[in-house]
Amino acid sequence: MEKVGTAEPNFEEFSEEKKRVRNPLVPIGAFVTAGVLTAGLISFRQGNSHLGQKLMRARVVVQGATVALMVGTAYYYGENPWLSK
Repeated sequence: MEKVGTAEPNFEEFSEEKKRVRNPLVPIGAFVTAGVLTAGLISFRQGNSHLGQKLMRARVVVQGATVALMVGTAYYYGENPWLSK
C-alpha cells in the first residue's frame, strides 16, 4: 500500500551531496576531556581524592561543552531534509 501525497527524501542522495563540516574545536575538546579524566584518575590512585573530585567535576564541564559544540555545529550547518526547498 502506497501513501499518497508524502514526499520522503532520498537519504542516499542527501548524504552524498551533503558537505562534511568539521569544527576544529571538537577534537580539542575531546583531548582536553581525556586529559582531565586521566589527571583525575591519577589523583584518585595517588590518594588525593579532593583534587580527583574537582578534576572529575571539571571533566563533566569540559565534556558538556564539547557536546554543546557538536550539537551547535550540527544545528548551524544542518539542513532539514523534510522541508521543501
